[in-house]
Amino acid sequence: MDGTRMRLRLYFGDDLMFGPGKADLLDLIAAEGSISAAGRRMGMSYKRAWTLVEEMNAAFTEPLVVSSRGGAQGGGAALTAAGQAVLAHYRRLEAIVADQGADQIAAIRQRLKAAPTD
Repeated sequence: MDGTRMRLRLYFGDDLMFGPGKADLLDLIAAEGSISAAGRRMGMSYKRAWTLVEEMNAAFTEPLVVSSRGGAQGGGAALTAAGQAVLAHYRRLEAIVADQGADQIAAIRQRLKAAPTD
């Protein structure tokens, strides 16, 4: 690996950005079954994680995450079918850009004065 990283951010108008942070949050919600646990794993507060989930749920035609309050049975969160689809589309797009853009990324890297080392 040459140390080059790519971060894909999609901007939809002025109000919504969907990028690696939100995608990672969705991945971790799916894995952990919890917004707070996903946020902790990302080093963010529950409030910040919840705000991002609310932002995504409000922006799409269907919620991406559903949650239930805690209590005797405990709470939890899960991706909806829409959330799974948005995440899958985003991850496929990342892979396409990385694959199709590899030559251009290498050409840009060659023009650096001193290519950083790993």
